[in-house]
This record gives sequence, structure tokens and C-alpha cells, in this order.
Amino acid sequence: MMSRNDVLSVLALLREAGTDVVIAGGWGIDALLGEETRAHRDLDLLHIRDQESVVVAALESAGYAETLDRRPARFVFSHPDGPEIDLHPLEFAADGSAVQSSFDPAEPFRYPAECFVTGTVGTTAVRCISAEQQALFHQGYEPAERDVADMRRLREKFGVETSF
Repeated sequence: MMSRNDVLSVLALLREAGTDVVIAGGWGIDALLGEETRAHRDLDLLHIRDQESVVVAALESAGYAETLDRRPARFVFSHPDGPEIDLHPLEFAADGSAVQSSFDPAEPFRYPAECFVTGTVGTTAVRCISAEQQALFHQGYEPAERDVADMRRLREKFGVETSF
């Protein structure tokens, strides 16, 4: 599992390495909500593709090893103690928007500039993606129980429309 302390340690490690990351997924939702609402298996991080070698080196220095390669869309690093980090490379445009490759080159994942917002993990301010962007990415698949609960929380706090 990925604890709050694990998240903050990874963010500090990557910040010290000079990288810029954004939290997505379950921890991203909890950052938006400002509270830890459930146990998390992993930490989804969006990173600047050009910083990938620095991100990888920093994680390896902390004992993480690559355990899944689904590039160009994503790849996973795991620690022997259990925490997993799901990394998503982004290419940023001058206007602050970004694109993430998908398995269908004609349909990349798009991130408008305004979807990059600030949330909190514990008392620490962190970059994360907006409730609207979270809702957008949580569609088109059969949701797990945790996904349904996450979307309910986003609807209740932010009034966003979700597909489930």
C-alpha cells in the first residue's frame, strides 16, 4: 500500500531531484478533497517526459525498480516494501496544456492548462489534476467499488458530473 508518508517522501525526493510532478488517480482525488478517504495501492504521478531520466534515477536511488513498462502511455516502479508508483509521461505545450500518449496514437489523453490545480496531502500543498479532469478520466470502463466511491465524493464536494 501507498501511505501518506510514502507519498510525501516520494514527492520530496522528486522535488529535490528538480522534477515537476502532478498527482492523479486516487491520491489526486484525496488531494482535491483535502483528506485521505481510503487505502491506496499506488500513487499515480504525471511527469514531464523530458525529465523522465531524472525521475527514474531518483526513484532507483530510493530502492524503487521498474516492474511494468507500458510506454508510451505509462510505466510502474515498485519498492521492495510494497509502494508502487504509476508514472504517466506528459509533453507540455507553451500554453500550459499537456498531452499523454495512449495506446491509440490518434486518441492521446489531453490535459487543458486549467486542469492543473493545487490540493493537499496531510498539510502539504501538492499539484494535482482538477475534479473535472478526474471525472473525465474515470469513464469508459467498468468501475471498481473504489472508483464509484471516489466519483461520488467528487460530485458531492465539487458538483462535477460523472459517468457513474
